[in-house]
Amino acid sequence: MQTLTIKNLTAEVDGKQILNGINLEIKTGEIHALMGPNGSGKSTLSNVLAGHPDYTVTGGSISLNGEDLLEMSVTKRSLAGIFLAFQQPLEVPGLTIGKYLKRIVELRLAEGERMNVSSFIKDLKANLDTVGLDHSFINRYLNEGFSGGEKKRMELIQMMLLKPTFAILDEIDSGLDIDALKTVATGVNKLKGGNFGALIITHYQRIMENINPDFVHILYQGRIVKSGGRDLVDMLESKGYGWVREEFNIPEEADEYQRTIAS
Repeated sequence: MQTLTIKNLTAEVDGKQILNGINLEIKTGEIHALMGPNGSGKSTLSNVLAGHPDYTVTGGSISLNGEDLLEMSVTKRSLAGIFLAFQQPLEVPGLTIGKYLKRIVELRLAEGERMNVSSFIKDLKANLDTVGLDHSFINRYLNEGFSGGEKKRMELIQMMLLKPTFAILDEIDSGLDIDALKTVATGVNKLKGGNFGALIITHYQRIMENINPDFVHILYQGRIVKSGGRDLVDMLESKGYGWVREEFNIPEEADEYQRTIAS
Protein backbone atom coordinates (compact mmCIF):
# COMPACT_ATOMS: atom_id res chain seq x y z
CA MET A 1 0.00 0.00 0.00
CA GLN A 2 1.23 3.49 -0.89
CA THR A 3 0.09 6.76 0.66
CA LEU A 4 -0.21 10.38 -0.46
CA THR A 5 -0.45 12.63 2.61
CA ILE A 6 -1.33 16.33 2.66
CA LYS A 7 -0.97 18.18 5.96
CA ASN A 8 -2.00 21.78 6.71
CA LEU A 9 -1.31 22.78 3.10
CA THR A 10 -1.54 26.47 2.24
CA ALA A 11 -0.82 27.87 -1.21
CA GLU A 12 -1.15 31.02 -3.27
CA VAL A 13 -1.08 32.12 -6.88
CA ASP A 14 -0.20 35.64 -8.02
CA GLY A 15 0.10 36.64 -4.37
CA LYS A 16 -3.46 35.54 -3.57
CA GLN A 17 -3.95 32.93 -0.87
CA ILE A 18 -6.21 30.15 -2.18
CA LEU A 19 -5.58 27.08 -0.02
CA ASN A 20 -6.03 27.64 3.70
CA GLY A 21 -4.96 24.43 5.41
CA ILE A 22 -5.75 21.26 3.46
CA ASN A 23 -5.55 17.94 5.30
CA LEU A 24 -6.07 14.79 3.25
CA GLU A 25 -4.67 11.26 3.05
CA ILE A 26 -5.18 9.01 0.02
CA LYS A 27 -4.10 5.37 -0.06
CA THR A 28 -3.81 3.05 -3.04
CA GLY A 29 -7.02 1.12 -3.45
CA GLU A 30 -9.09 4.18 -2.56
CA ILE A 31 -11.13 6.56 -4.70
CA HIS A 32 -11.67 10.01 -3.17
CA ALA A 33 -14.09 12.60 -4.55
CA LEU A 34 -13.41 16.28 -3.87
CA MET A 35 -16.39 18.57 -4.41
CA GLY A 36 -16.86 22.28 -3.92
CA PRO A 37 -18.28 25.44 -5.50
CA ASN A 38 -16.42 27.63 -7.97
CA GLY A 39 -13.44 29.34 -6.39
CA SER A 40 -13.06 26.88 -3.52
CA GLY A 41 -9.53 25.89 -4.54
CA LYS A 42 -10.06 22.51 -6.24
CA SER A 43 -7.95 23.21 -9.33
CA THR A 44 -5.33 24.99 -7.22
CA LEU A 45 -4.90 21.82 -5.19
CA SER A 46 -4.49 19.70 -8.33
CA ASN A 47 -1.90 22.09 -9.75
CA VAL A 48 0.05 22.16 -6.50
CA LEU A 49 0.12 18.35 -6.38
CA ALA A 50 1.43 18.22 -9.94
CA GLY A 51 4.06 20.90 -9.28
CA HIS A 52 2.81 23.76 -11.47
CA PRO A 53 5.41 26.56 -11.15
CA ASP A 54 2.82 29.37 -10.96
CA TYR A 55 1.54 28.07 -7.61
CA THR A 56 3.50 28.76 -4.43
CA VAL A 57 3.18 26.58 -1.34
CA THR A 58 3.26 28.86 1.69
CA GLY A 59 2.89 26.25 4.42
CA GLY A 60 2.26 22.62 5.27
CA SER A 61 3.56 19.50 3.57
CA ILE A 62 2.83 16.85 0.95
CA SER A 63 4.49 13.46 1.18
CA LEU A 64 4.44 10.39 -1.03
CA ASN A 65 5.29 7.29 0.96
CA GLY A 66 7.18 9.47 3.42
CA GLU A 67 9.14 11.35 0.73
CA ASP A 68 8.72 15.11 0.41
CA LEU A 69 6.71 15.60 -2.78
CA LEU A 70 7.32 19.36 -2.70
CA GLU A 71 11.05 18.77 -3.14
CA MET A 72 10.47 16.76 -6.31
CA SER A 73 10.54 18.27 -9.80
CA VAL A 74 7.48 17.89 -12.02
CA THR A 75 9.26 15.10 -13.91
CA LYS A 76 10.22 13.25 -10.74
CA ARG A 77 6.64 13.47 -9.45
CA SER A 78 5.42 11.90 -12.67
CA LEU A 79 8.03 9.13 -12.50
CA ALA A 80 7.02 8.53 -8.88
CA GLY A 81 3.49 7.78 -10.07
CA ILE A 82 1.59 11.10 -9.85
CA PHE A 83 -0.72 11.71 -12.81
CA LEU A 84 -2.83 14.79 -13.54
CA ALA A 85 -5.69 14.70 -16.04
CA PHE A 86 -6.12 18.27 -17.20
CA GLN A 87 -9.39 20.14 -16.97
CA GLN A 88 -8.67 21.65 -20.40
CA PRO A 89 -6.17 19.44 -22.31
CA LEU A 90 -3.91 21.33 -24.71
CA GLU A 91 -3.67 20.79 -28.45
CA VAL A 92 -0.19 19.93 -29.76
CA PRO A 93 -0.09 20.30 -33.57
CA GLY A 94 2.61 18.28 -35.32
CA LEU A 95 2.91 15.60 -32.63
CA THR A 96 1.05 12.40 -33.41
CA ILE A 97 -0.73 10.55 -30.63
CA GLY A 98 1.18 7.35 -31.38
CA LYS A 99 4.60 9.00 -31.05
CA TYR A 100 3.58 10.97 -27.97
CA LEU A 101 2.17 7.98 -26.11
CA LYS A 102 5.14 5.78 -27.04
CA ARG A 103 7.52 8.40 -25.67
CA ILE A 104 5.74 8.94 -22.34
CA VAL A 105 5.56 5.19 -21.76
CA GLU A 106 9.29 4.87 -22.57
CA LEU A 107 10.09 7.54 -19.98
CA ARG A 108 8.42 5.42 -17.28
CA LEU A 109 10.56 2.35 -18.03
CA ALA A 110 13.23 1.35 -15.54
CA GLU A 111 16.84 2.10 -16.45
CA GLY A 112 18.07 -0.46 -18.97
CA GLU A 113 14.57 -1.76 -19.69
CA ARG A 114 13.51 -1.82 -23.34
CA MET A 115 10.02 -1.26 -24.66
CA ASN A 116 8.17 -4.13 -26.27
CA VAL A 117 6.71 -2.19 -29.20
CA SER A 118 4.29 -4.94 -30.22
CA SER A 119 2.90 -5.10 -26.70
CA PHE A 120 2.63 -1.30 -26.57
CA ILE A 121 0.64 -1.15 -29.82
CA LYS A 122 -1.63 -3.95 -28.62
CA ASP A 123 -2.30 -2.12 -25.33
CA LEU A 124 -2.85 1.19 -27.09
CA LYS A 125 -5.43 -0.28 -29.48
CA ALA A 126 -7.18 -2.04 -26.61
CA ASN A 127 -7.37 1.25 -24.68
CA LEU A 128 -8.70 3.09 -27.74
CA ASP A 129 -11.42 0.45 -27.90
CA THR A 130 -12.16 0.90 -24.18
CA VAL A 131 -12.74 4.64 -24.53
CA GLY A 132 -14.55 4.36 -27.86
CA LEU A 133 -11.99 5.99 -30.17
CA ASP A 134 -11.10 4.66 -33.62
CA HIS A 135 -7.60 3.23 -34.15
CA SER A 136 -7.00 5.96 -36.76
CA PHE A 137 -6.53 8.39 -33.85
CA ILE A 138 -3.02 6.96 -33.46
CA ASN A 139 -1.89 9.02 -36.46
CA ARG A 140 -3.74 12.21 -35.54
CA TYR A 141 -2.04 15.15 -33.86
CA LEU A 142 -2.50 15.27 -30.10
CA ASN A 143 -5.91 16.82 -29.31
CA GLU A 144 -5.89 18.94 -32.50
CA GLY A 145 -9.46 19.36 -33.68
CA PHE A 146 -10.75 17.04 -30.98
CA SER A 147 -14.09 17.57 -29.31
CA GLY A 148 -14.14 18.14 -25.55
CA GLY A 149 -15.15 14.53 -25.00
CA GLU A 150 -12.38 13.20 -27.25
CA LYS A 151 -9.78 15.22 -25.35
CA LYS A 152 -10.97 13.81 -22.04
CA ARG A 153 -10.89 10.29 -23.48
CA MET A 154 -7.31 10.89 -24.59
CA GLU A 155 -6.44 11.82 -21.00
CA LEU A 156 -7.87 8.47 -19.93
CA ILE A 157 -5.78 6.58 -22.49
CA GLN A 158 -2.64 8.21 -21.10
CA MET A 159 -3.67 7.22 -17.59
CA MET A 160 -4.42 3.62 -18.56
CA LEU A 161 -1.10 3.24 -20.38
CA LEU A 162 0.99 4.83 -17.62
CA LYS A 163 -0.84 3.04 -14.78
CA PRO A 164 -0.04 5.73 -12.19
CA THR A 165 -0.01 5.19 -8.46
CA PHE A 166 -2.17 8.26 -7.82
CA ALA A 167 -4.31 10.02 -10.41
CA ILE A 168 -5.72 13.51 -9.92
CA LEU A 169 -8.69 13.93 -12.26
CA ASP A 170 -9.47 17.64 -12.42
CA GLU A 171 -13.08 18.00 -13.58
CA ILE A 172 -12.61 15.26 -16.15
CA ASP A 173 -16.41 15.02 -16.30
CA SER A 174 -17.01 18.65 -17.31
CA GLY A 175 -18.77 19.13 -20.64
CA LEU A 176 -19.35 15.42 -21.21
CA ASP A 177 -22.57 13.82 -22.39
CA ILE A 178 -23.96 10.72 -20.69
CA ASP A 179 -22.18 8.24 -22.96
CA ALA A 180 -18.81 9.98 -22.63
CA LEU A 181 -19.27 10.15 -18.87
CA LYS A 182 -19.81 6.39 -18.71
CA THR A 183 -16.66 5.93 -20.78
CA VAL A 184 -14.64 8.04 -18.34
CA ALA A 185 -15.99 5.97 -15.46
CA THR A 186 -15.04 2.75 -17.27
CA GLY A 187 -11.44 3.95 -17.60
CA VAL A 188 -11.19 4.82 -13.90
CA ASN A 189 -12.86 1.60 -12.78
CA LYS A 190 -10.51 -0.40 -14.99
CA LEU A 191 -7.54 0.76 -12.90
CA LYS A 192 -9.21 0.69 -9.50
CA GLY A 193 -7.42 -1.71 -7.19
CA GLY A 194 -4.63 -2.15 -4.72
CA ASN A 195 -1.96 -0.39 -6.81
CA PHE A 196 -4.02 2.66 -7.79
CA GLY A 197 -5.64 5.53 -5.95
CA ALA A 198 -7.49 8.54 -7.33
CA LEU A 199 -8.69 11.99 -6.39
CA ILE A 200 -11.68 12.94 -8.53
CA ILE A 201 -12.29 16.69 -8.50
CA THR A 202 -15.77 17.63 -9.62
CA HIS A 203 -18.73 20.01 -9.24
CA TYR A 204 -21.36 17.42 -9.95
CA GLN A 205 -22.68 14.18 -8.55
CA ARG A 206 -23.40 12.52 -11.90
CA ILE A 207 -19.93 10.96 -12.30
CA MET A 208 -20.48 9.26 -8.93
CA GLU A 209 -23.37 7.35 -10.47
CA ASN A 210 -20.77 5.30 -12.33
CA ILE A 211 -17.80 5.54 -9.97
CA ASN A 212 -18.50 4.72 -6.35
CA PRO A 213 -16.04 6.76 -4.25
CA ASP A 214 -14.77 5.42 -0.94
CA PHE A 215 -14.62 8.93 0.51
CA VAL A 216 -16.22 12.26 -0.35
CA HIS A 217 -14.77 15.60 0.78
CA ILE A 218 -16.23 19.10 0.57
CA LEU A 219 -13.72 21.84 -0.14
CA TYR A 220 -14.89 25.31 0.83
CA GLN A 221 -12.81 28.49 0.86
CA GLY A 222 -9.56 26.60 0.55
CA ARG A 223 -10.05 23.95 3.22
CA ILE A 224 -11.82 20.64 3.57
CA VAL A 225 -14.74 21.36 5.87
CA LYS A 226 -16.50 18.01 5.78
CA SER A 227 -15.69 14.41 4.83
CA GLY A 228 -17.91 11.38 4.60
CA GLY A 229 -19.35 8.85 2.20
CA ARG A 230 -21.75 8.76 -0.72
CA ASP A 231 -24.44 10.41 1.41
CA LEU A 232 -22.60 13.74 1.13
CA VAL A 233 -23.02 13.64 -2.65
CA ASP A 234 -26.76 13.14 -2.27
CA MET A 235 -26.95 16.00 0.24
CA LEU A 236 -25.15 18.38 -2.11
CA GLU A 237 -27.40 17.35 -4.98
CA SER A 238 -30.54 18.13 -2.99
CA LYS A 239 -29.38 21.18 -1.01
CA GLY A 240 -26.52 22.72 -2.97
CA TYR A 241 -23.66 24.36 -1.05
CA GLY A 242 -25.69 26.90 0.90
CA TRP A 243 -26.04 24.56 3.90
CA VAL A 244 -22.23 24.31 4.13
CA ARG A 245 -21.94 28.07 4.58
CA GLU A 246 -24.69 28.00 7.20
CA GLU A 247 -23.27 25.03 9.10
CA PHE A 248 -19.83 26.60 9.36
CA ASN A 249 -21.08 30.18 9.86
CA ILE A 250 -19.34 31.51 6.75
CA PRO A 251 -20.50 35.05 5.88
CA GLU A 252 -21.85 35.33 2.35
CA GLU A 253 -19.50 38.24 1.61
CA ALA A 254 -16.52 36.07 2.58
CA ASP A 255 -17.77 33.43 0.18
CA GLU A 256 -17.92 35.98 -2.64
CA TYR A 257 -14.42 37.23 -1.79
CA GLN A 258 -12.98 33.71 -2.06
CA ARG A 259 -14.55 33.22 -5.49
CA THR A 260 -13.10 36.55 -6.62
CA ILE A 261 -9.52 35.86 -5.59
CA ALA A 262 -9.63 32.35 -7.06
CA SER A 263 -10.88 33.54 -10.45
